Amino acid sequence: MKKLLVVFSLIFAAPLAAQDLGSAPPPVEQVEVLEDQGGLTGSVTDTSDWQDLGIAIAGFAADRDQPTAANASGTAALGKELARVITADLRNNGLFKPTGPDGLPQPSFAQVTAPEWASWTNRSAEMLVHGYVKAGADGRLTVGCYLYDVALKSELVRQGWVVPARDWRRAAHKCADLVYSRLSGESPFFDSRIAYIAETGPKDNRTKRLAIMDSDGANHRFITTGRSTALTPRYSPDYRKLLYLSYVDGNPRIYVYDIGAGKQTLVTQSSNPTFAPRWSPDGRSILYSMAVAGNTDIYRVSADGGQSTRLTNAPGIDVGGSYSPDGSKIVFESDRSGSQQIYVMDADGSNQKRVSFFGGRAATPEWSPRGDQIAFTHIAGDFRIAVMNPGGGGLRFLTDSWQDEAPTWAPNGRIIQFFRTERNSGRTSLWQVDLTGRNERRLDTPADASDPAWGPILP
Repeated sequence: MKKLLVVFSLIFAAPLAAQDLGSAPPPVEQVEVLEDQGGLTGSVTDTSDWQDLGIAIAGFAADRDQPTAANASGTAALGKELARVITADLRNNGLFKPTGPDGLPQPSFAQVTAPEWASWTNRSAEMLVHGYVKAGADGRLTVGCYLYDVALKSELVRQGWVVPARDWRRAAHKCADLVYSRLSGESPFFDSRIAYIAETGPKDNRTKRLAIMDSDGANHRFITTGRSTALTPRYSPDYRKLLYLSYVDGNPRIYVYDIGAGKQTLVTQSSNPTFAPRWSPDGRSILYSMAVAGNTDIYRVSADGGQSTRLTNAPGIDVGGSYSPDGSKIVFESDRSGSQQIYVMDADGSNQKRVSFFGGRAATPEWSPRGDQIAFTHIAGDFRIAVMNPGGGGLRFLTDSWQDEAPTWAPNGRIIQFFRTERNSGRTSLWQVDLTGRNERRLDTPADASDPAWGPILP
């Protein structure tokens, strides 16, 4: 019987040494952007058919071509790069039909706030994205983003940001989030980060390194060297810390690493096998599972360390869990009924009840940020990503491959990331799928990848 890699490979992990995880991402400064010149009223378009909208994303204009640390060719070239990133964001979520800057007319700086409507009315685009980029004397960039309804010749929304030159891609993601949210009514998710485990080496001696990247796979960075193994990373709700599991001298330890301070704190350690640490929604406590005398239960401990509280005590293996967004409930997996199934309990461990009663087994449940669904791994021969409502109804399969597992939600609860194992080679990779199950794509990583963890939207 196959066991989920994300849980049962942890027992054999090597120790993780303290590593420099870099600096915490600074908040993006939002600023007022250029006023429109044509008396635009900000009319609201009908969004009932927003999924079929064609969007033209022109190259961002520059008032003058200035050198910048973000692009050796200057702000004019950077303007096109910004538009390309926005195009890729909107295309890859599968909901829009964007056309990027290559092959489109390049607006002048004056046309950013006063589009040349005749240039766009004969094209298939119903929406138009314009923007500009300016380099400041302090080396920072000011990026403005505008969304227009071509048919109504009206501005729908605009916003601007000041970012360090090295963070220019964040401004592009912020613009994509602005367009996505305005047209869909959904919460944003492009300006977020993903942590995962990068795997190299033979199957019987894998090197596992902690890595992070932007939501689109850019700005990839290995955090640990590979001399020791990091497992099950999770961003804190405020992005300031990373939670992970490590085995030191054969003993499991749960660490919290303060990214900005460059300091790690030991939360708890034990000689007993320990699995799957997870944050509470407020970041004050951590759930984990621990096997004692052949019985695995779920425990809660303060994020600052201290005495752990056992929340389950049924015979068998209880692994999890994942808090509901309001922190009132926990979803977890248990084999107390004879096979892996999904259970829900109150945050204090009371009112434990099974909610999965369909065929096969169920594991690695994760509560949606919206609170309306639970994603999990369904096991019936193959491993598939599935979702259901918190009561166990509304089962839907989102993938249909040989081994897909360990779902993690995008901040807006619309996209799910997971890792896929190839049948013959055993190689692993990260994939995303939306809630329709129709829009599936692979994220490129420089090494095999497993156990992804999607962080919240960046500040």
